Amino acid sequence: EVQLAESGGDLVQPGGSLRLSCAASGFTSANYAMSWLRQAPGKGPEWVSSISKIGTPAYASSVKGRFTISRDNAKNTVYLQMNSLKPEDTAVYYCAIEGTATRGQGTQVTVSS
Repeated sequence: EVQLAESGGDLVQPGGSLRLSCAASGFTSANYAMSWLRQAPGKGPEWVSSISKIGTPAYASSVKGRFTISRDNAKNTVYLQMNSLKPEDTAVYYCAIEGTATRGQGTQVTVSS
């Protein structure tokens, strides 16, 4: 069974950092481009970042320069390092197999003082 499990979300102060993890199972994530999406309360899903099969990253303009996506194919895991967090980054963060409806249950990130 294909599964994605996000972790690492937390309550953090503005300017803080978090690293989210997305553990894949039931498939080899290295064979796919992977994405991070987020959904804030009362808003629709927003694409945050993607990483290609060969490791080329892409970022939404709202997070570029602050977030870094990476992957560890040996661990079948994708990461999202988030620095200089802002209150507007508050959302549930999901990882997904790019171009598909397959995504995890999400992890909550709250940025607040």
